[in-house]
Amino acid sequence: MCRGFHDECGIVGVYNHPEASNIVYLGLYALQHRGQESAGIVSSDGKRLYSHKDMGLVADIFTGEILKRLPGRSAIGHVRYSTSGESHIRNAQPFVVDYARGSIAIAHNGNLVNARILRDELEAYGSIFQSDMDTEVIMHLIASSRDATLTGRLIHALTRVRGAYSLVIITDSCLIATRDPHGFRPLVLGRLRDGWVVASETCAFDLIEAEYVRQIDAGELLIIDERGLTSHKPFQKATYSPCIFEFIYFARPDSNVFGANVHTVRKNLGRELAREHPVRADVVIPVPDSGVGAAIGYAEEAGIPFDMGLVRNHYIGRTFIEPQDSIRDFGVKIKLNPVRDVIDGKRVVVVDDSIVRGTTSRKIIKMIRNAGAKEVHLRISSPPTIAPCFYGIDTPTRDELIASKKSVEEINRFLTTDTLAYLSLEGLYRAVRQAGTSFCDACFTGRYPVEIPQERGQPQLILFK
Repeated sequence: MCRGFHDECGIVGVYNHPEASNIVYLGLYALQHRGQESAGIVSSDGKRLYSHKDMGLVADIFTGEILKRLPGRSAIGHVRYSTSGESHIRNAQPFVVDYARGSIAIAHNGNLVNARILRDELEAYGSIFQSDMDTEVIMHLIASSRDATLTGRLIHALTRVRGAYSLVIITDSCLIATRDPHGFRPLVLGRLRDGWVVASETCAFDLIEAEYVRQIDAGELLIIDERGLTSHKPFQKATYSPCIFEFIYFARPDSNVFGANVHTVRKNLGRELAREHPVRADVVIPVPDSGVGAAIGYAEEAGIPFDMGLVRNHYIGRTFIEPQDSIRDFGVKIKLNPVRDVIDGKRVVVVDDSIVRGTTSRKIIKMIRNAGAKEVHLRISSPPTIAPCFYGIDTPTRDELIASKKSVEEINRFLTTDTLAYLSLEGLYRAVRQAGTSFCDACFTGRYPVEIPQERGQPQLILFK
């Protein structure tokens, strides 16, 4: 079932722990929701880097024997869902290179909007690329810098790129973590015994029993080595613009991102939605899993019972075989199934996080009606999605987004719902106020914090094709 938005990437880094690779493995396991195409770990024993990466899920790729071949007290890891470059092993991360000044590996969550321009420039000067990833552009910029220190070379490279990046980098002697000046993607710092850990979300810390210390700031370059932590803020300041969709859909509900708990924010979204768009109903049900928090908030605010009217199958692999005698709406049915006793004869409020193309939502509504619902009222815990993301989330093009072409009433008719309502942009900001007031909301407004280069008249959505 393709719901339209896909998770981005997750990154983990560990410094000074006797089982660094095992700890990174566990951290990636906790971040598996952020990417299911490939996973990789690179470790350092202080002399050289060791690497293993493959296509598939973390638990399927890393066995005990493989982790033994990744020695050392420092390591970084990555889980990937492609936002630039094809789904292929050559694009799996962390990306490792040996160059004149040593070995270096990098793991990237985000998307560089000027990567194509920089790649063309680098190739014109003789650079040879191994992958389709925008991440490799950063490596070539580091290698081509004439600065004497790695810190200087990295700063030089990152001042050239535009867009979203949270990075973890490893060499034979240090671990580096950094976020772009806008702070689009999350990255947090934790303490693990005598060592340090960084990760995309705090849920990774919970699994490995690391102590949360703080967010890595937007525009901060943090170097961790035998001397401890050294923080640099070398980049020109920019408007803080963390991705608001982390709260709505991407992050795990047990994580804290951008200073706030995701589950709490999602319940706030539901409460605001109930205040803005009440309806007489018998039961509130979520579209699992990302709709659960908002549905709880809606039910509490509206005084309507909450129940799990849809059950999700969590054991679906990357592929499945459809019978030759085709089953209608098979892709949805294999992942979701209604609980008839919850729905039959009821006026049902269905809460979901977003509508992208609308085709999956239409099938879900049909499924609920077939289970006996008397009325179906769809409530969306975000504003209409009218524009694609260029900062590290795989989204459809503008033409594929149903809200960019149809009014709410037209979408309502297409979905066959009795009523449809979205959370307003103002309601969205009221719900996330504890995390601040400045976010990237381009998918709802079309206002992009970083200008998107135009290439042959088309925005650079897919960078390397």
